[in-house]
Amino acid sequence: ELAGVIAHELSHVKNRDTLTMTVAATMAGAISMIANWLQVSALFGNRTGKGRLATFAAMLIAPFAAMLVQMAISRSREYQADRLGAMLCGNPAWLASALAKINEAVRRIPNATASDAPATAHLFIVNPLSGRGLDSLFTTHPSTENRIAELRKLAAEMGLAFDLNSARSGQVARAGPTAGQPDWSPSRGSRG
Repeated sequence: ELAGVIAHELSHVKNRDTLTMTVAATMAGAISMIANWLQVSALFGNRTGKGRLATFAAMLIAPFAAMLVQMAISRSREYQADRLGAMLCGNPAWLASALAKINEAVRRIPNATASDAPATAHLFIVNPLSGRGLDSLFTTHPSTENRIAELRKLAAEMGLAFDLNSARSGQVARAGPTAGQPDWSPSRGSRG
């Protein structure tokens, strides 16, 4: 499980997800600033009734749309990090087991720090703000159930058995790599 979580986080580094999310947040901020500018121009400008209505609609819709795009990007990056992390550690069930445990802890233990600063939710491996497992337009993470389902599909692609109980005990589902999959085990002829 630890290998799965570390591989997931290393996948975020490899994919430059912090850069991607910074660009998305900057674009969302720029859109919000434009909406604020529209609000000021609506208040002080000499517009007709239709012009003011259009400006008012734009200043309400633009920041909301920017937020939705930013959250959708965040969720897609989580799926990608799950996939690459599971491939890197060699067993998707390891990451799935860790995600299930972390999600269960989030449901049982309130996180006051995360609740006080919800803008930091995207920094967690699972959504720390709720125990609800439904995908929503307003969350930064896909539901844990959906992530585990995707990891189950990946295990099938890799020719691995997907058993969360054996993942928790550290058992490996197969002896070696399947055709086309990298062998992450150290070889005899390697240096170091």
